[in-house]
Amino acid sequence: MTQKKRAVFLDRDGVLNKSYGHRPPNNAEELILFPGVPEAVARLNGAGLLTFVVTNQGGVGLGYMTPDDLDAIHGKLTEKVAQQGGSFTEIMACTHKPKAGCACRKPKPGMLLALAEKYNVDLSQSFMVGDRDMDIEAGKAAGTTTILIESEEKIRQVPDYTCPDLSSASELILSLI
Repeated sequence: MTQKKRAVFLDRDGVLNKSYGHRPPNNAEELILFPGVPEAVARLNGAGLLTFVVTNQGGVGLGYMTPDDLDAIHGKLTEKVAQQGGSFTEIMACTHKPKAGCACRKPKPGMLLALAEKYNVDLSQSFMVGDRDMDIEAGKAAGTTTILIESEEKIRQVPDYTCPDLSSASELILSLI
């Protein structure tokens, strides 16, 4: 039997890049990464962790952006991270409308479960990093260790750990594996 892998699942908006109030970037020009994000991803890669982005992007279903806009945003994100030697194993987005009732939209764990199955991931040895209740809830439902990135959001879920940013979260993860 093949050994299961460890992974880090990263929310996008509020963890990797700036949001505009409660709105994510709707085109590549609006994508602004937080300081240290590319380096943090590269550190996680260097430790042998699969690194995924799992993001709700209901704006596609609602018509605020096109699938091509979303692809361009993720292309720029991938490029910026690659400039510092990092990479994502896969970027998965739920593009359904927020009230569509799909299994992939966080707080449901569908994206994490699908990626875990596809890449042979041991969820109990993996991490979900997010800045909102829905991220922590999805991570818990999937059986991961959860890390909350501090934000202005009101949080009801209790994460396993809290960090000020992804750089700190990556250092924490490396100390735990």
